[in-house]
This record gives sequence, C-alpha cells and structure tokens, in this order.
Amino acid sequence: MGSLGADRLKTDELRNLSLKGKLEAIIYAAEEPVSIDQLMLLLKESVINDDSLSGFEPASAQAEVKTRIRAALDGLIADYANEDRGVEIREVAGGYRMSTKPEHHDLVRGFAKSLKPPIRLSLQALETLSVIAYRQPVTAPEISEIRGVDSSGVLATLIDKKLVTTAGRKQVIGRPILYKTTKEFLLRFGLKDVSELPSMEEFEKMLGAATQEELFEPVSQAGAAQNATNATRNLGPESASAGSSANEAEQISSSDQDQVLPTTDN
Repeated sequence: MGSLGADRLKTDELRNLSLKGKLEAIIYAAEEPVSIDQLMLLLKESVINDDSLSGFEPASAQAEVKTRIRAALDGLIADYANEDRGVEIREVAGGYRMSTKPEHHDLVRGFAKSLKPPIRLSLQALETLSVIAYRQPVTAPEISEIRGVDSSGVLATLIDKKLVTTAGRKQVIGRPILYKTTKEFLLRFGLKDVSELPSMEEFEKMLGAATQEELFEPVSQAGAAQNATNATRNLGPESASAGSSANEAEQISSSDQDQVLPTTDN
C-alpha cells in the first residue's frame, strides 16, 4: 500500500512538471501577459487527457483543471523567484509574463544598446535571398531566371548587408560567380544551419503575410505578391560582388517597402 502511494505521488509530480513546462513555454513565447482563462483554453484538453479527468462531470473537470493550472503556475513562479534566476514571472494587467528582474535592468539595458540594428529588406531582396538560401550555391543569371527579373542590384544589397557572399565560380562557360548565404544570415534568422530552413510551403505563407497593407504600400502590392509567388514556385520542392541595376537599386534604397529581420534569437 505504501509503495502504491509513493508511485501515485511520483506520477502526480511528473504530471505537474509536464504542466509547468507547458506553462513556461506559453508564457515565454507570449508578447502580451497571458491570463488564466487563456491558459485554461490552451491546456484544458491536455490536462484532462494527462490526468484522466475524462470521467468527471464537465463543471467538476473545469474546476479541477483550473486548480491544477493555478498550482503549477504558482510552482513555476516560485521556481523563478529563486535568487539564482535572472528573470521572473510576474502578474501584470490580469495576466502573467516573463521579465528580467529589476536588479539586472542596467545590465540588460547595456546589452540591448550593444545589439546590431535590425536589417530592413524589400520584398524583392527577400525573394532573392530565398532563392539563394534554397538553391545555394547559385549564380546571378540563375537567380534572375528564377525571379523573372534582373536581380543584380538586389544581390549587391544583400552582399553589402553581409547576408550573402561569394562561393567560387561555376565550372561552365564564362565561369559565373556563385553565391551562398553567410553566418550572419543564420544569426539573423535564428538558424543552426540551412537545413533548418522552413519548407517552401511555409515560406510562401510567410511571403503572403508580408504583402499585407501594414508592411507594403498598396501601389506595388500586386506586382510584389506576384513576383513572390513566381519566385517561390520556381524554386522547386527542395528546398553572393555583382553589377548594380540602377532602377532596382533605387527601389531598394529608400522608397521601397521594407521587411524587418530580427536581430537576435528569442
């Protein structure tokens, strides 16, 4: 009987640890404070399945789930309250969020000032970067063929921003320069290596979202969206100095619509 009680206690502890991990992941990823109701909505089914509450009456199961989430959340808050932790979980505006502890604010502020500013890329530059990322090493004529437009100006911009570099010459007539992505590209996108690039389907969705009005001016949305679709479709299922094109370079320099790349990993 004692052994059975000990096993049950151990099982409860493991379930609580699993729930704490889920809560921690949600709160860490959230940009805004996460309320108990939001956590309930996200975790109710998981808690019921993990804790075998399916036989409970709906009202009883709801109350039990809320109790367990609150208990796990209290435990998580206590874990982060340890003086060895640099961050804490605080209740803010009716929800919970992670933040640095006050005693570390000056240190974090100094670190933030040392970070590189975000890189702004036009949709055309993002298309070109995607071609290189998925087809590298690749030549400038191959990039232009895939995109359907001259890409030399955009390519020069990507090289200048250190997202693309040269990778030797292709052993064909004319020996054109090959281009590939750089370590800076991996850092900016939070990738271990190019094998972690999203699928082409995911990338098409990203480009589709990037053509929304809040990021790009309406005057060129249609053309930009069509170019994005053509470029990604031509890349296939798998999956930098160049001469400048004056017109394309002018588009990128100031008046073109911009996409912001992250400066650090989360």
